This record gives sequence, structure tokens and C-alpha cells, in this order.
Amino acid sequence: MFDSFTLIAGPCALEDDEINLEIARALSTWSVLYRLPVIFKGSFDKANRTRLLSQRGPGLAQGLEALATVREETGLKVLTDIHEAAQAEVAAEVVDVMQIPAFLSRQTDLLIAAGRSGRAVNLKKGQWMCKEEIEGGVEKLRSSGATQIAITERGTFFGYNDLVVDMRNFREIPSSLSIPIFFDGTHSIQRPGANKGSTGGNPEYIPSLVRAAVAAGCSGIYLETHPNPNEAPSDGSTMIPLHKMEDILRSVVSIRDALYDSNNQEL
Repeated sequence: MFDSFTLIAGPCALEDDEINLEIARALSTWSVLYRLPVIFKGSFDKANRTRLLSQRGPGLAQGLEALATVREETGLKVLTDIHEAAQAEVAAEVVDVMQIPAFLSRQTDLLIAAGRSGRAVNLKKGQWMCKEEIEGGVEKLRSSGATQIAITERGTFFGYNDLVVDMRNFREIPSSLSIPIFFDGTHSIQRPGANKGSTGGNPEYIPSLVRAAVAAGCSGIYLETHPNPNEAPSDGSTMIPLHKMEDILRSVVSIRDALYDSNNQEL
């Protein structure tokens, strides 16, 4: 699943089939054009929204149906995050990758359930964690049977309401844990609660941070995208407009090709 440089991308929260498929079909086209494996991501529930009345998503059953439609229509592998241990077994019937949200990256029962699901697991590194602290989560996943594990770096809190990405992690974590590490280019520029009680951010920095992470040796890229971010129900202020994705992917592939040969060996 994570053997080669991969893009994880899609909307923050799943929407209707029309929006989901518009994004997925574009990703599928770019996957072929740039010979870049793509995993479509979408959340059925945004359970950690800042405000009580914020939109959360379609829910487990409807969300899994939407992901199944994406997989059937495009052939892309699909990923979603889970928030409770009981969701793992149900989600495993549809998805290829389970994702553990950053805020839940230490939840033992959740990690064990994900590990037992038989699916690959993407563990998002908590914003408060140094690189050594993620080892405990990996240990929990491995102890419960997970064999395909990736970590996604989304930055560490620095001061109040800002995240800073330590680019050394893209070398040091794979070296110490023998696990690929993705860079989350969209969540790493978030400023939680900065937009009148909802998440704000600085999306203008996404392209440069993504290029820097690829040059630093990350194993893949994680990006949220939407045809009309201003109309998205979640994280619209930090998602990449779909029409701007290809320019970013073109530069990502160019940098990657300059650093690695066709066998994924560093030049």
C-alpha cells in the first residue's frame, strides 16, 4: 500500500456523489498522467469541530456508501478516519486504509481496533508530539496485527495557534521506525479557531511547504482539495482549489524524480 511515493487526497468531509466523484475523477486522471499512486480520502464524520453546530458529515453508513461509489467508479483506493473502536470493523468492509485522527493518536482501544481490522493504517501524528512520542502508537498498531502502517506529519504547536513542521522528521522517523511518513500540506498551515471560532489558516504557504517536504524526503503527500473551497462544509479556508492541484502535483513529481530513480532509490 505504501511501498512507493503516494498521494492521499480528497475533500475534508464527504459530500454528495457529484462533488466526491468530480474530485476523484480528477485525481484518477492525474494519477495516470504523473504515474502517481493515489488514495482518495474523505471523512464521514468530523467529530472534533470547534463549534457544536458545525457540519460534521454524512455519518458512517452514508459515508461508507459514498466511498464505495468512488472506489467502484474510479478504481481508486479509499481512506477514511475512524473515531471509535466499534467503527473499525464496519469501515473495514469498504475502505483500504483506516486513518487515526491526530487528536486520537494515543487512544489505545481505537488503535488496537484499527490494527485488527486487516486494513492499512495511516496514523496522524498529534500536534503536541515530538518524533519519539509517535513510537507508542506504532507499537500499539503492530501489536494488534497491523503490517501496513504510515505516519502523517501535520506540524507541532509553536506558540499560540500556529504549527511548525520539523523537516528532519521525514528522514528520522522512517529511519528509526522503518515506516513511511507522509506530509499533510493542508492541515499543517491551519490555525484552529482563528476564523471566528472555526479553523483558519494560511493556504498560500501550501505549495512551498509541499515542495520542501518532498525535497526533505517524505514518503508521500496528503492534501485536501475541493472544486469550491468556500462552499465546503469543513476546512474550506485551508483546502486547495481543485483547479490548482495539478500545478502542485507537477512540481512534486519533478522534485521527486530529481531525487530518486525509477526503483525509489535515492540518487
